[in-house]
Amino acid sequence: MTTTIALFGAGGKMGLRLSRNLQGSRYAVRHVEVSPAGQQRLKDELGLACMPTDQALAGADVVILAVPDTLIGKLAVQIEPLLAPGTMVITLDAAAPFAGHLPKREDLTYFVTHPCHPRIFDAAVHGPGEPDYFGGVRAPQSIVSALMQGPDSAFDLGEDIARIIYQPVRNAYRVTVEQMALLEPGLSETVCATLLDVMREAMDEVVARGVPAEAARDFLLGHMTILSAVIFKQIPGQFSDACNKAITFGKPRLMRDDWKQIFTPREIADSIERIT
Repeated sequence: MTTTIALFGAGGKMGLRLSRNLQGSRYAVRHVEVSPAGQQRLKDELGLACMPTDQALAGADVVILAVPDTLIGKLAVQIEPLLAPGTMVITLDAAAPFAGHLPKREDLTYFVTHPCHPRIFDAAVHGPGEPDYFGGVRAPQSIVSALMQGPDSAFDLGEDIARIIYQPVRNAYRVTVEQMALLEPGLSETVCATLLDVMREAMDEVVARGVPAEAARDFLLGHMTILSAVIFKQIPGQFSDACNKAITFGKPRLMRDDWKQIFTPREIADSIERIT
């Protein structure tokens, strides 16, 4: 029997990617999109029509909430009375589930999945056509998934859907919701995005001090490539003594001694509360 998916936010930025990747899959997909612009995108780009919420949920086996974190709790509460026991609800981020924004229904299965995005060293990112920085088009990416609640046998279904919506997939990792929250917002946003933003500010600062803007950009992005390749062991190599001394001096200037506290349960919970 064909498994039916109700995809909410089907015409949004993320939902459109999912809608495209689910086309031609073994799943029957019902598309739900409240935005007229999103409905038009589905029609123009994929030739898909939308369906009212109640019709989309009638007999649906799986519900995917491809909507912003701030809307997941509200939407989940709205549709919960229409969900039959055993329905799998998939969210694309751990924030709302971690924060307890999903309805307290023990007879529902909650599955969380998130893309790792293509690695910066993957040549497929820069293949023919537009670069596939985000993933889900051409460049392979890995994914992380968590079964928050429900029978363990349901994990295979959730991961199969995740492999389709994020295709092409390199590796699929099973984690807990708590571990996923350590990855995002902890590792990817609080650490990585913040430090990248600092690097951009540093570039702007040297430009303000007289370095030509394009020279500063080329110099920084070029060094980011080779330094990253060495630090993350993409290639064998080591830094010069001068570079190691700069790191030894620079780290305490830029980072608080207790910065790893951002990964404590309380800090992660506070970060997710701010997000949601």
